[in-house]
Amino acid sequence: MFKYCPYTNPSVGSCVINTTNSGVLKIGATTMPIDKPIVLQGGIESIGASPLYAAVGGPTLSAPPAKVPGGLLGIVNPAPNWPGPLWTAFWGFVATFNDVTATLEPVQGLQTNFGNALFPPTDGSDPTVARLAVRVHLQNPFLGDTCYIGSAQNPVVIKLQTGTTAPPLPNLPISGSPGTVTTVWTDEPNFIGYLQIDDTSLVDNSFAVPAASGCGNIALGLPIITPILDALVSGAVNLKVGLPSAAGKNTAIMTGNASIASSAYVLDSEN
Repeated sequence: MFKYCPYTNPSVGSCVINTTNSGVLKIGATTMPIDKPIVLQGGIESIGASPLYAAVGGPTLSAPPAKVPGGLLGIVNPAPNWPGPLWTAFWGFVATFNDVTATLEPVQGLQTNFGNALFPPTDGSDPTVARLAVRVHLQNPFLGDTCYIGSAQNPVVIKLQTGTTAPPLPNLPISGSPGTVTTVWTDEPNFIGYLQIDDTSLVDNSFAVPAASGCGNIALGLPIITPILDALVSGAVNLKVGLPSAAGKNTAIMTGNASIASSAYVLDSEN
């Protein structure tokens, strides 16, 4: 399972793979269930605070596109004053291509602290297990290929933890779970060879979500320039989804399993 780990990197002390099997991502007024595995993998310096070193030969974050409930009708609210051709095109796409997918794409390096996953701090220190800075790629023929919620300059920053959150209102605190440690191999005191954590739940409901942009940049044969088309369609997406959405109005819950192994053990298994 650790074949994509950068275990030959001298800075990498352990290999890690985390698979989210279920959960939910609520952004503004839109709630998307997580019903396909999301895999995060790579190398870490230790189970304490560490950057996640990118996987080699495979994706560091593999997040399959998720269907947005309601499709195009659920994510765009066309205004009556839209130009006639754009209005006609919208309903034509709804009739033929209503499905909209959302894909998480990392835009910054990931930061981890798996020690916090096992032992959520109670002293007021940062409880973050994984810090994800992402943008959400919305895809549909009507929306085009450049429709994103967030950007590299202004990402959605999710700080997942297994403890209890302290979000601003109207959200209320929610709790994750460290899960169950089912396997530990050790050769000497304080040295972890292999660690399996099942049914861990990572949560965050304190993050903000910026507005969508770049939507509708497709050739519809309309007598309208791209910036105006972008403003109309992106504005409709933001109105319907409720973006930008302030901290306290969004939620991420990710439940799954994690495996951590000493890079020395992984390297030995390859020889």
